[in-house]
Parts: sequence; structure tokens; C-alpha cells
Amino acid sequence: MRRVLITGGAGFIGSHLVRAVLAPERPLGAVRVTVLDSLTYAGNQENLDAVRHHPGFRFVRGDITDAVVVDRLMAEHDAVVHLAAESHVDRSIAAAHAFVHTNVLGTQTLLDAALRHGTEPFVHVSTDEVYGSVPFGSATEQHPLAPSSAYSASKASSDLLALACHRTHGLDVRVTRCSNNYGPRQYPEKLIPRFVTRLLRGENVPLYGDGENVRDWLHVDDHCRGLIAVLTRGRPGEVYNIGGGTELTNKELTGALLTACDAGWDRVDRVADRKGHDLRYSVDWSKIHRELGYEPRRDFDSGLAETVAWYREHHAP
Repeated sequence: MRRVLITGGAGFIGSHLVRAVLAPERPLGAVRVTVLDSLTYAGNQENLDAVRHHPGFRFVRGDITDAVVVDRLMAEHDAVVHLAAESHVDRSIAAAHAFVHTNVLGTQTLLDAALRHGTEPFVHVSTDEVYGSVPFGSATEQHPLAPSSAYSASKASSDLLALACHRTHGLDVRVTRCSNNYGPRQYPEKLIPRFVTRLLRGENVPLYGDGENVRDWLHVDDHCRGLIAVLTRGRPGEVYNIGGGTELTNKELTGALLTACDAGWDRVDRVADRKGHDLRYSVDWSKIHRELGYEPRRDFDSGLAETVAWYREHHAP
């Protein structure tokens, strides 16, 4: 029976992955999952209610920078999916230290323990933001890293540490870089849940600058399918982009959210642009499609409607 440690498993993406791995379809076969999560503001144990009593599930509250806790858990597992991270760009602009501490030191603490105990594969989950702004075309896995915020710089650093661990020590490390995720249960600091919850409460929403910044949107279910593919069939030392296939300007996305929430453009406040705001993110995900058969399945329109309906049910006043 495979024993998998999932860091950050009480967060948005992590909890979706835990539920997917423990679903009746059993994509990993017989498996035991341990979630390690420090339950910061973005972690919520309620996200794991559906699997709380599953015989293959265990929750441990702890920090990935705690070498004692990490070492004990790593010794008990055969594989790691590392999702725990500070991930909000605006917060990183205001206060970078927590991002370096968690994303860089935490990743190195996990890598050190994995090396001691031979725990592999080690799937390190990263972001398309490490590539910086991509004015045209799409970034392949060989694209130079050019992060613009403390968040993306800390993730790029952790990517390089993970890959260096593979090159130096031979640890089976696999890095993924995903597009912007959306779906139910996302903490409402990110654009879609923030806008939806504010609109449902009758409040206005802030749109940065001219709204022409472009992002590729990936449903969290598709992201989890990609992560499972990399965990089960990926190659050691490789990077895999995981894209969603739906590029929208923030203005276009705002329009879709206004329509979904029965609101008009009078509910939008134009605000000063964010410092260092990358104009466009776009990843070329042909590698993961070619090697592992991944492609996004969730239609954006229906996925967004489902997401809005979830917030309407769970966060309406």
C-alpha cells in the first residue's frame, strides 16, 4: 500500500487532491494519505470533512519548517506531494519574509528529510508565475525564470532547490508549474472567490489598472488530475507545466463574474495597478499532454457557474 504525504492538504488545491486520491476510483490504488498542514488563515479542516473518517486518511497539524515533525513523518511515507506555501502576491509585496521562510526554508526542510529516508517521488508543486510576464507565445518548461514578486521569487527558489537536490543527490524530484486555479473552497483572497463573495454581498469589486492583464484559468479538478499523472507516471528531474487552456483578461473575467452574479459594471471600482503586475501568464502544456496524456477536461463556463453556485450557497449573507 502506497503511503503519501501531502503538505498543505487543508488548503484549496491540497484538499481537492486529498479527496481525489481517496475517491472510490482510487487513482493511486490502495493508498494511505497523511496531510501535514499548519492551518494558517488559508487552511481549513472543514475542506477535509468528506474524508475525515476514511480509513486511509490522517491529519497532522504542523509546520513544514519544523525539522523534527517533518523528519518523523517523512520516515513513514513512500512519496510526497508538496503543496504547502504562502501564495498571495499582494501579501508578499507587503511583507516578504513569511514567503521566504515557508516557501524556501520549508521546501529545503522537506527535501533534507526526504533524502535521509529515501522518500520519493517528491512532487514539488509550483506556479506559472516563476516565468514572469510572457508577452507572446507560451512558456515551455525551459523558459527562463523571471519572477516579479516575492511570492514568485520564493517559488522559483524552491523549484531550483528541488531540482538541485535531484541533480546532486539523485532524489526523484518532479516539479509542476500550474496556471491560475479556480473552483469551490478557494479562500476568498484570490480574484474569483473575492469578486464573487463581494458581489453576492452587494459590495463593489476592485479591478487593477486597465484590466488588460491576462491569465490562463485551470479548474482545480484538472490540476489534481495533472498532479496525479505526474506522481504516478512522471519522470525524475523533470518539470511539467499544467495549463487550463482558457486565457482571459482580468476585464473579461470580471465581466463573466458580473453576469454570473447578476451585477453590472457600476459595481466595479477601478484601482491603481499592483506593483510589478505581470501583464500575461501563459504556459505551454504540450509536454504533459505528450508524455502523460493530460489535457484539461473542465469547460470554463460550466466550471465557473459551478464555482459561483458553491459560493452562493456557502458564503451568501
